[in-house]
Amino acid sequence: MTLAEFQAGFWRALWAEPGDTGQGFGVATQAGFSVYRNTVLKGCVDALLSLYPAVHRLTGDAWMQAAALDFARGHPPTSGALQHYGAGFAAFLDEALAGGELRWLGEVARLDRLWNDSHVAADAPVLGLAAFARLDAERLGACRLRPHPAACWRWSPDWPAFSLWQAARSQAADPNPPHWRGQGALLTRPAGAVTALEISAADCALLDACASGEPLDAALHAALARAPGVDPGAGLARLVQHGAFAAIMELPS
Repeated sequence: MTLAEFQAGFWRALWAEPGDTGQGFGVATQAGFSVYRNTVLKGCVDALLSLYPAVHRLTGDAWMQAAALDFARGHPPTSGALQHYGAGFAAFLDEALAGGELRWLGEVARLDRLWNDSHVAADAPVLGLAAFARLDAERLGACRLRPHPAACWRWSPDWPAFSLWQAARSQAADPNPPHWRGQGALLTRPAGAVTALEISAADCALLDACASGEPLDAALHAALARAPGVDPGAGLARLVQHGAFAAIMELPS
C-alpha cells in the first residue's frame, strides 16, 4: 500500500458510519481508532461554533453542538484550513428547520458566513466620495464601480436577519428585533476591522449591478426598479461612505 492509498483509506474510515470497519481498512478495526474519529469530529464542531457565533448564541450550547455534529458527519472538510469549513451550514439549517419556529436561522448563519468572508478577504484601497468630484455627470454615469474585495451583502426578504444577527454578535440582552420584516446587510472591512450596516433592497440591487459590471447609470436604475420612490443617489453615497467600493473604472475616451 502506498502512502497516498493509506491516507485515502484512513480518511474514508474516519467518516464511515459508527460500527463500519472502514471499507476494509484494517486500522479502523483497532480500538484506538475511535479516538481519531472523535477528535476529527470535535475539530469540525469547534470550527462551526467559532464560525457561526450568532447562530450559537441564539440557539445555545446544546442545540448548536448537536446541529454542528449532525452537519459534520455528513460534510467532511475538504482541506485542513478549517476557517473555510462549513460553507453549506446555512443551507443545512434551511432544510433541517423548514416549517419550524427557527426557519429564519439559516439567514442568520449566512451573515455569520459573510462576516468571515469579509474578514479573510484581500486588502484593497477604499473609494471615497472625493473621487466622484472630478467626473462630470455623463462620465460618472458611464463609469463602473468595483466593489471592495471585503464587501459582502445580502438581502433577506422575509426575515429581520440583520437585527437578529447584530443583536447576537453584540451579545444584546434581548435579541428580539423591533420588527419582523425583510432586511439587508452589508459587511465590509474598510479599515482593518469588519463593520456591518443595515441596507435596503435598493442598496442590494445597486451593489449586485455594480458587481455584475453594469455602468453606474444602470446600477442606479436597478436600485430604483427594486424600490420605486427611493433616492438611489443617497443610497450610493451611504455605501461609498461605508467602504463598499474600491475603485471607479472609466471607459476609454
